[in-house]
Amino acid sequence: MKHLLKRVAGATLLLGLALASRAEGVTEPVRLLTLDPGHFHAALVQKYMYRGVDPLVHVYAPKGDDVLEHMKRIEGFNSRQEQPTHWRTEVYTGPDYLQRMLEDRRGNVVVISGNNAQKAQYILSSVEAGLNVLADKPMAITPPDLEKLKQAFAVAEKKGTLLYDIMTERFEITSILQRELSQRAGLFGSLQKGSPTDPAIRKESVHHFSKVVAGSPLKRPQWFFDVRQQGEGLVDVTTHLVDLVQWQAFPEQALQPADAKVLSAKHSRTSMTLDQFRKVTGAPAFPDFLRQDVQNGVLGVYANGEFTYRLRGVHALVSVKWDFEAPAGGGDTHFSVMRGSKATLTIQQGPAEKFKPMLYIERASNVSAAAHEAAVKSAIASLQDEYPGVGVRRDGERWAVTVPEKYNVGHEAHFAQVTENFLKYLRSGKLPGWEVPNMLTKYSTIMQAYELSRAASN
Repeated sequence: MKHLLKRVAGATLLLGLALASRAEGVTEPVRLLTLDPGHFHAALVQKYMYRGVDPLVHVYAPKGDDVLEHMKRIEGFNSRQEQPTHWRTEVYTGPDYLQRMLEDRRGNVVVISGNNAQKAQYILSSVEAGLNVLADKPMAITPPDLEKLKQAFAVAEKKGTLLYDIMTERFEITSILQRELSQRAGLFGSLQKGSPTDPAIRKESVHHFSKVVAGSPLKRPQWFFDVRQQGEGLVDVTTHLVDLVQWQAFPEQALQPADAKVLSAKHSRTSMTLDQFRKVTGAPAFPDFLRQDVQNGVLGVYANGEFTYRLRGVHALVSVKWDFEAPAGGGDTHFSVMRGSKATLTIQQGPAEKFKPMLYIERASNVSAAAHEAAVKSAIASLQDEYPGVGVRRDGERWAVTVPEKYNVGHEAHFAQVTENFLKYLRSGKLPGWEVPNMLTKYSTIMQAYELSRAASN
C-alpha cells in the first residue's frame, strides 16, 4: 500500500495486469461493467487508464440524467488536454438493465456507485452471477441491506470472486503517516483505551453539498437528498471514519462484529432552501418524494450523525456533518485524533492549515521535552525509506509533520489508487485475510449506530 502512493503522484496510473481465472487457470483481461452510475465516484474510477484493463466499458443503467451525467464526466476525461484517457463506452438503458448485464456477461468486474437504495441487491445479484465487484461506499444503508451484504460475502467466497468497497481515505498521506507513527512505540507509546466521554480516537468529517469535481461544479441527482435512497450521513461518510479507526488502531488484524459495541448515537438534519436545491440539482422544485422532508419551504436532510463506540476496549467517536458549501478557499475537511501513552497524533484541516490536512505530534505530560524531541526525530528518520522527504518543524509546543507536495495527490486520485489496489488483489485471486471480516465489522458497527440513533430520537 505504501508503494502505491509513491507510484501515483498525480500521473496516469499504469498497471501491467492479467486477471487469472481461478476456476480454469486461464488468463483474461479485466473488463469493466458500470452499473447504474448515479454518483460521480463511478466516473472517478475511470479518471486514469490502467494497463491490462480493456478500454471498452459497458454501462448498464436506467434512462435518465444519472447516466447522462456519468457519460459527460467520462467524455471530459477523454477530451482533457493533460493526460487524456481513451475509454470507449457502450451503454444499455433498457428497463431490464440489471438482468441484461447479468445475461450479457461482457465484463468481469462490476463498478457500482449510485443510488444506494438498490446497491445491496445489485451487489448480491452480481456476485451470484460470478462477477467481481468494486463498490462505492456505503454498501448497506439499512439493517436489511446488511443481511444482503453478509449473504453476498458468503456467495463471493463460495464462487471465488472478490467483493471490495472503495476506501479512498486510506490513501490520504496524513492518515497514512498518523497510522505509521502510532506504530512507533518510542514516540507514541501504546494506544490508550479512553472512555465514553473522553475517547482515545476521534474522527470528524465535514462535507458540502455544493462543490467542484474534476474542475466543474457538481450537479447532484435529486435523490441524493433523500436518505431513503442515499442513506443518512450516519451510514454514509461514517464508513470512511470507522474504516480508518479499524485500519489504524488494529492494522491488518481481523476484527469481528462482536468486537464493537456502540454506546451512544444521534442524528440531525441539514437545512436547504429551494434556491440552494436548485443550484446543486438544476431542478425547479422539490420532487414529490422529498415532500415529507420539507417544512415551511425548507428541506431537512438527515445528513449529520455522531456515535461513540468501543472496539476491543478502545473508545472511539466518529462524527459527520454536511453544510451547503465550504467557506472561501475551503473544502471538505477531516479532523482526527489518536491518543497514545507518550504522544497524541492529531490531523487538522482548518483555516490555520489553509484547509489542507496537517498532522501534528503533541507530547504527553509524562514525557520530558528532550525525550519527546529525540523520539520525534527518530520516528521521522524511520519513515525515510518508505516516505523520503517527510520531516517535522516546531509549531509552538507541538511538532508539525511536513510532507513533500508529491504525496498530496488529491482526493480524486485516491479512487485510482484504490482501483489499482483492487486490480492487484484480482491478479493474486484473493483479498488480504483481514479485509472481509473488517468490512463486515465496519458495516455491523454502523448499523448498530443507525438503530440506536433512531431509538434515541423517538
